[in-house]
Amino acid sequence: MVLGRTVEVTVPATSANLGPGFDTLGLALSIYDTLLVTELPAGQLEIQVSGTGADEIPRDESNLIVRTIAHVYQDVGREMPGLRIVAENGVPHGRGLGSSGAAVTAGILAAKGLLEGDVEIGDDDLLRLATELEGHPDNVAPALFGGLTIAWMGERGPQHKKLLVHRGVSPLVLVPSYTMSTSKARSLQPPQVSTEDAVFNVSRSALLIAALMQSPELLLDATADRLHQDYRAEAMPETQRLVQALRAAGFAAVVSGAGPSVLVLADGPGSRQDAVELAAGVTDTPWDALLLAVDVRGGTVGERAEGST
Repeated sequence: MVLGRTVEVTVPATSANLGPGFDTLGLALSIYDTLLVTELPAGQLEIQVSGTGADEIPRDESNLIVRTIAHVYQDVGREMPGLRIVAENGVPHGRGLGSSGAAVTAGILAAKGLLEGDVEIGDDDLLRLATELEGHPDNVAPALFGGLTIAWMGERGPQHKKLLVHRGVSPLVLVPSYTMSTSKARSLQPPQVSTEDAVFNVSRSALLIAALMQSPELLLDATADRLHQDYRAEAMPETQRLVQALRAAGFAAVVSGAGPSVLVLADGPGSRQDAVELAAGVTDTPWDALLLAVDVRGGTVGERAEGST
């Protein structure tokens, strides 16, 4: 650990589930949170936040990034230093784009960077630590590693497989002004589903991997879901209305994560623009259209040289 070290972290937004892949599939997207974290003498804490949701972010020990860094230091048996955190938030909060997962990932990577040379933290431990805080790995896996990820809980803890997405897939995210609580969305799901619905989602999840990797023309069928989206519809009717309208018009539209944003996995840029135009006339809610790319790098951390800008 280098006294006074500053590290720079960049973490992408993510969209989980992708329709049928509930709590399993995730996709990293090209919106980013960035932060500079500097080690200070023990007991000191300075937090500056700008960008999306800045007014809602705590500036004390309850800050999620601070709690995450503390979790890593405790896990590796090192004393927590003081911190100066300067954060620029690009990932919308409470919109189903993995903002909490991005914060956890940022904290994990910041701690990794500050501890470099003293403690080396490998990929398996990065995912384990992030999952311990986030509760499940479907958002933190793509935030950490980029691309399309399959995440699962195995005998050795959380595991992931990163896959590359076909260049013809053009993500579009439609973001409303209202938010949705992930815990509320989860509370609307039944504890059990029918065998028929379970088999339906298994088949669509398998098809979705093929569609995203090599056959984008199958994305509409591949993104159909019976496990979670319809049950959550009552809490976000405008989202449901938009998803239904887009799918009826042939677009592979799903609820992004727990919502309320809508993810469209368009088959080419032209198709994406058509979806934007359709969305503008479907509901009374204005939708902020984000034309994005799949992030293939995931979260990054590097030491920031003193005096650099």
